[in-house]
Amino acid sequence: MSAASPLAIPFPHMPQIAGATPRVARAGYKDWGRCDLTFVELSKGTTVAGVTTRNVCCSSEVELCRDHLKGGRARGLVVNAGNSNAFTGYRGREAVEAIVAQVAGHLNCAPTEVFVSSTGVIGVPLPRDKAEAGVRAVFDATPCSWEDACNAIGTTDTFAKGATASAIVDGRSVQLVGIIKGSGMIAPDMATMLGYIFTDAAVDAPFLQQLLSAANDRSFSCITVDSDTSTSDTVLAFATGKAGNAPLRSFEDPGADAFAAALDDICRQLAHLVVRDGEGAQKFIEIAVTGAMNDESARRVGLAVANSPLVKTAIAGEDANWGRVVMAVGKAGEPADRDLLSIRFGATQVALNGLPVEDYDEAPVAAHLKGQEIEIGVDLGLGRGRATIWTCDLTHGYISINADYRS
Repeated sequence: MSAASPLAIPFPHMPQIAGATPRVARAGYKDWGRCDLTFVELSKGTTVAGVTTRNVCCSSEVELCRDHLKGGRARGLVVNAGNSNAFTGYRGREAVEAIVAQVAGHLNCAPTEVFVSSTGVIGVPLPRDKAEAGVRAVFDATPCSWEDACNAIGTTDTFAKGATASAIVDGRSVQLVGIIKGSGMIAPDMATMLGYIFTDAAVDAPFLQQLLSAANDRSFSCITVDSDTSTSDTVLAFATGKAGNAPLRSFEDPGADAFAAALDDICRQLAHLVVRDGEGAQKFIEIAVTGAMNDESARRVGLAVANSPLVKTAIAGEDANWGRVVMAVGKAGEPADRDLLSIRFGATQVALNGLPVEDYDEAPVAAHLKGQEIEIGVDLGLGRGRATIWTCDLTHGYISINADYRS
């Protein structure tokens, strides 16, 4: 990995999850001296839920994942880094099917219980020989830490991203851990990265899917780095059931609310970590939109602000140019009234009801913009809709990373 982002957060202590065993190996998908293949063996009875990219040019791995999610059961996860295997036709499909068959044979399970993800360069078929050799190697590898597994799934990431949470369910303590990769090609058309959550709780697959979809709407679908939605994005949640609680089937079950809150928490933590590692990022930006006609309208307005290169470069330059926020709100295509619009930077109101605040002092805003944590508030004054979006600034570093990505 290159030098860590100035917004990096140290990898937390992550408990082991009974029924989920991670291993890593080197398949050599790129010319790098590191492990780039991750395998997580899951105990019998593990349930699974997932959300995947809305990019219509998605990879074979994403298509396979969507198909296998219908079964609701999982025994194995394989993640390849360095090659996305997207836009690779039948050769790409054959490679991922070979991996699935290999893992299913090793675990003596149905192919539909094996999940595969790949990330990296688009348009290069996953080398089947390297894939199969890597999978053979990872079967014999010793179990590793979650941090090792996280490092192995990264591409342009500058630090390992992990999060943990816990809850009391049916009188038992259950643990959740999550790892994620993502730095660029990040936009909220559902999950915009590769992320994996593991819990020892027992949760029926339909309810787990309900909870993950809701958590995604409030986390992964509320972040953006560059407005580009990847072809490979996938977030999966696996529940091994080893905690021994009565399986959660609905919000009527004891501890369901607590588990849902813990899942929300871990998804939000992971989503924030992706933004903190945005390519070239120097500042973490929170955009809080209130007063919209409804929550979805507020979300679209927030994304218009977050995806504006002019807003993002102003923040990078620590320029209190709130007029660019006005511009972004106006172009969002959502209900807005110029004469009701109010804007704040940090705790400082800069515009109120369509006019600059009288005797506005730019000094506290300039001081706020010199920090690494930036807050922008937008009140449309129309209704009760609200949303919070997270993004980062746009710097020369983003250009450098992406201009040299394949070389």
